[in-house]
Amino acid sequence: MKRTIAVIAGGDSSEHDISLKSASNIAASLDKERYDVYIVEIKGMLWEAHLKNGDRATVDRNDFSFMEAGQRIRPDFAYITIHGTPGENGILQGYFDLMHLPYSTSDVLTEAMTFNKFTLNQYLKGFGVSVSESLIIRKGFEQMVTKKEIVEKIGLPCFVKPNAGGSSFGVTKVKEAEQLHDAIMKAMHESDEVMVEAFLDGTEITCGCYKTHDKEVVLPITEVVTANEFFDYNAKYNGQVREITPARLKEDTAERVRLITSAIYDILGCSGLIRADYIISHTTDHDGSTKEKINLLEINTTPGMTSTSFIPQQVRAAGLSLTDVFTDIIEDKFQ
Repeated sequence: MKRTIAVIAGGDSSEHDISLKSASNIAASLDKERYDVYIVEIKGMLWEAHLKNGDRATVDRNDFSFMEAGQRIRPDFAYITIHGTPGENGILQGYFDLMHLPYSTSDVLTEAMTFNKFTLNQYLKGFGVSVSESLIIRKGFEQMVTKKEIVEKIGLPCFVKPNAGGSSFGVTKVKEAEQLHDAIMKAMHESDEVMVEAFLDGTEITCGCYKTHDKEVVLPITEVVTANEFFDYNAKYNGQVREITPARLKEDTAERVRLITSAIYDILGCSGLIRADYIISHTTDHDGSTKEKINLLEINTTPGMTSTSFIPQQVRAAGLSLTDVFTDIIEDKFQ
């Protein structure tokens, strides 16, 4: 008997349509000899399964089932590829826990923590992970922190970004204190919490990882090179970037990145595919020698899976197939 896999896409963030592209690539890559595959699109209270004949069927949220050709279908597994709420912040994971339905991502706590960038960074600092200096501003309390206090604590330039959100929507690189108010308001459109983060000058990289009961896979590292101010939406989705896999790193540096990524995976108790983003900065000691510092930017627990996204690039560079990777992740939940 084939397992029925629901690829969960859409969501309520600005990345709804990007998520659907990820879902299409995942659905196309799944092993059809093993699985019957449906895309389930979520937007607010509208949950619809994309049927094989092109029609759509309303999902009954009481048991996560839907009708096709007079037959009730209840998936055996949910492959979550929503970027943003409710698929990347623990909400959907809690629902599937109540349904006793296995899913592809980490659990409720890990998803909630990794989605909240400020909380994640403060937590991982306790384990010795290097992160940028940052502060949090909550909606309704914008006046509690002055521009002067931000500049004194964080410095300029700095990044103002939604604390809970996907992609690069609402992110501003602020160079002058007068820009802070508008940048904070822009980020508030995406999240009720805004993180102001110190700028780090260096090489931006990203590294994918997944683990099962019997294997650990840390994928080749990708170097992100863009002429834009930062890796913004246009760089990410409109081709204004060079993505070099494997990254042009010294082998000992690459090995440290792989070890940190694997350690973070275990510290957080992750499951399924994650992607860890870093900046490698350089510091100069009093004797003039230069040291590299690997700084964590964020963890993506439902990373983009379009054909040009980082993880598919890294999977290809590793000589692996997406089909086998997805099979590993799904079958691991039935061990």
